[in-house]
Amino acid sequence: MATLDQGGLTDAGRVVHDHYRALVRTRRVYTILSLAALLAVLLGALWFANAANSGKFFERLPYFFDYFIHFQPDDAMEIVRALFDLPSPHADGSFKYDYEVGRVYLIGDLYLPEYFYQMLVTINIAVVSTLMGFVLAFGLCFFAASNITGSRLVRFAARRGFEVLRAFPEIVVAGMLVAILSIGPIAAIAAVALHTVGALGKLFFEVVENADMKPDEGLRAVGGSWLERVRYGLVPQVMPNFISYALLRTEINVRASTIIGAVGGGGIGEVFRLSIGRDHAAKTYAIIILLFVTVVSIDWLSGYLRKRLVGQSAFQFGG
Repeated sequence: MATLDQGGLTDAGRVVHDHYRALVRTRRVYTILSLAALLAVLLGALWFANAANSGKFFERLPYFFDYFIHFQPDDAMEIVRALFDLPSPHADGSFKYDYEVGRVYLIGDLYLPEYFYQMLVTINIAVVSTLMGFVLAFGLCFFAASNITGSRLVRFAARRGFEVLRAFPEIVVAGMLVAILSIGPIAAIAAVALHTVGALGKLFFEVVENADMKPDEGLRAVGGSWLERVRYGLVPQVMPNFISYALLRTEINVRASTIIGAVGGGGIGEVFRLSIGRDHAAKTYAIIILLFVTVVSIDWLSGYLRKRLVGQSAFQFGG
């Protein structure tokens, strides 16, 4: 009969209890050391930023809002006029801004305001680059998945390729491509598409590796080829997640396309940079409002579509 100690534990129970207490103590020590190291790195980074390369950040912090206080339009309606390219008259009958320059006339006097047109250009860059990245990532991700591709060399090449494509920020690639392809949306599309291939490729092959392999085993048992196993055994399972990730990437690419516009990629980012550089407060706030509404709308629509896709049967996409 096992004896009990003062705590009501047997000898075996006491061993387990002591081992558990030792693990808890070890975990607490590592947690405290990790927090101390993180705090030291944070303090060191703040000191270095302030002392070496911040331009006296903390000294200028009290004046942070001075720019926004002085950067104001003449009146609130000036923002509305800038957004819709409406006349902005002075008392002498002249116009403060020549809004008609950037209009895109559709039929007769019916026109699309400049900023709406530039916003459409940015969205077009994001959508086209996402579609291109989706197609390439879809075609390459199966070569990177260990459960469908047996060759280590093929998997290594596919995975390293994805890493290289997503290693460089879109704005860096766009800056290089602008020098080669000239200023315009083409360089932006190429830069965002290349980064999208790397980002989606990694997500896609991880989804493939987590797929149920029973359909693949059945197809292999009846002599199905590699392509048939991918088409009928894996694609119906992974397609909903692929589309969900593609929609999420579209949101990210809209923001990336806006930033790339500031370095010559065209779209709303370019006119935003010009409006700030020319000290046009009304135009700047009009673009900010348009950007905010557009991004929130795209985020909401993308989230709604992703939620609907996740709730559907995966085999509805199998064809």
